[in-house]
Amino acid sequence: MKRILVIFAILCAVFLTFPASAQHTAWRQATPAELAAALPARAPVENERIETEMRTASGIVDGRGRMIAGVVLITAGYSADGKYSHYLVVQAPVEIGGVQLQPGNYAFGWTRAGNGNALAVHFNVAATGAPVGTAKAQWIAGSARVVSLRIWTPEEKSLIQIGRFGLPYQLTGK
Repeated sequence: MKRILVIFAILCAVFLTFPASAQHTAWRQATPAELAAALPARAPVENERIETEMRTASGIVDGRGRMIAGVVLITAGYSADGKYSHYLVVQAPVEIGGVQLQPGNYAFGWTRAGNGNALAVHFNVAATGAPVGTAKAQWIAGSARVVSLRIWTPEEKSLIQIGRFGLPYQLTGK
């Protein structure tokens, strides 16, 4: 009887911890409350604190609470107008369109590229404006929905959508 109880206890421990470890790395859409807690109402970009449009916020979070989230910047009247359009909080290493981003805060903007069927997205360190790299966002074929910003979970698309354009990303850290 004692042996059966020990085996039962071991099996319970295995089955109870397995789902937790599987959820530990799974990514899901961040809730509005999580986005509000992670993203600033006024983003520190270079020497300014630029207002953000929280209704445009989007992000993903993993089982450990690490988030990748972004929001549109309201840049009219700021020196960043035309240079930056979005603010991005990265809490897990990620590669976006070939640009490696380590945990930190970034500002990015875009310009039309090609025949208008792509965007050149320029990433900068938010606090200093130092350039990090440029990625190419492609037109999303068949996309009728235009969004200011949407960060899809890796299980869905591994894509950051800006308007009708998409930037592929890969999570590079554990």
